[in-house]
Formats: sequence, C-alpha cells, structure tokens
Amino acid sequence: MELRTASSPRDVKTYDTARLREEFLIQNLFVADEVKMVYSHIDRIITGAAVPVTKALSIDAGDELRAEYFLQRREMGIINIGGEGTVTVDGTVYTLRPRDGIYIGRGCKDIVLASTNADQPAHFYFNSCPAHKEYPTVYIRPEDCVRVELGALETSNHRTICKYILPGQVESCQLVMGMTSLKPGSVWNTMPCHTHDRRMEVYLYFDLPEDAFVMHFMGEGNETRHIIMRNEEAVISPSWSIHSGAGSQNYTFIWGMCGENQDFDDMDGIATKDLK
Repeated sequence: MELRTASSPRDVKTYDTARLREEFLIQNLFVADEVKMVYSHIDRIITGAAVPVTKALSIDAGDELRAEYFLQRREMGIINIGGEGTVTVDGTVYTLRPRDGIYIGRGCKDIVLASTNADQPAHFYFNSCPAHKEYPTVYIRPEDCVRVELGALETSNHRTICKYILPGQVESCQLVMGMTSLKPGSVWNTMPCHTHDRRMEVYLYFDLPEDAFVMHFMGEGNETRHIIMRNEEAVISPSWSIHSGAGSQNYTFIWGMCGENQDFDDMDGIATKDLK
C-alpha cells in the first residue's frame, strides 16, 4: 500500500508538474492479478483497484492499517468498470455486472474478488474510509440509483450523475460515491466548479481511448493548476481544491467523497469569471 501525506495550498502553488503528479495523481491502479492501494492522509481515504484474472484476490489490511482485517475500522464502496465479476463478503457471493457496485460496511472480515471470464476480467475500483458504525452490505445496480441530468451541449457539459452511495439510498458512515457520464460532444465536468471544505474527493477517469486525455484542474480558485490524465487514472482532491476537468472527448468518472458530512449539495461555488 502506497502512502501519501497531506499538502498545504500555500505549498502546492509552488509545485512544478512532476511534483503535482507525484502528490495527487494515482497511476497503474489496474494490474492483472494484483490489488493496488494508495492510502492518503487526507481524511484517511484509501483508493484502490483489483483485476483478478487467473486467480481470486483478497483485500487485506496490510501493515499500514495496524488492523486485524481491512474493514475492522473502515467501510468501502466498490464499482466494477470491467467485465462481470463476483465480490464475496464473508461467504456471501454478489455478482457485479459492468457498472454495478457494492457497499460493504464496517466489521466484514473476508472480501474476495474474482472475474467470471478471464478473457474479460472485472476491473474493481474501490474507495474506503474510516467508519464508526456498522451498516449492512448493499448490492447496487445503477438502474436503481438516483440520477440527475445537468448541463447542456451548448456549454459542453451535458452529463448524467448516478449516485451510488448516499444518505437515503445506501447508508454509510461518511463515504459517498457515484459516477458521472458525459454525453458525446461534451467535455467539461464539474463546471461551474466548486470546493467543499468539509469533504475531500477522489476522481477516477475512464472510458478514454489510448490517445485521449482529460485536463484535470485543481488548486484554489485563484491559483489553479492542471494535471493531464489518461484512462483509468485517479486523482486526489483536497477539500480546499477545485476538482474540474476538460477532456479531448467525452468520458466517464467515478467520484468518491469522505469527511465531515455527507451533504452532496454542501458546496462553495466559484464563478467562472473569478477563476485564475
């Protein structure tokens, strides 16, 4: 498990491209027959992925958590962006089709991931954060989720937000997760942009061909920076930072949040005219 420390906005404004990428960009998450994880000191979120091909993979605590098992003091959400696979939670098997998700609450001990077809392996992406209470495991189908359509083609940001884990739908301690898909012809996400001081966020960009990219914008509204991102790469967004992007074509991204509250609309908007 890779460890990342927190960063001050006063320091980040002095970072060059290499340092920005080192601190916030997460690459090489989806590796065959491996579980890859990055532990961030920012709200203690863990961002990870697993690609079981020739064998099933277990999610273990490792030395970094100083725990008997991964979810001893944590909760997690998993979304499958690959082929069909299974998530086994303490002996109960859940089949996840492409775009299906699952919430797993604190106290679940054995988590095993497998692919149905090795030629089309599952790509399991997950976020995990500390939890103070147990909530039941919930299998999540996108067709059952709350959906919101925002933006317009005229402003290049026509998109559909699919909310997987949030209060009133799938209960959790602090984790909130969902997926946003941009319509063909739209390239901007989260614009007009915002911050939310009470929550940090991680984005995973995908559905991008090899020669495509997303220009992810971060930093304070009056001190913006950018990171060029490719398919199936994630980026850590501190609570003081904007988190917006524009791609060379339309794309999809998974967002995961944790922190002080779970209020999706608790945002501090920044007018486009004030961006610098």
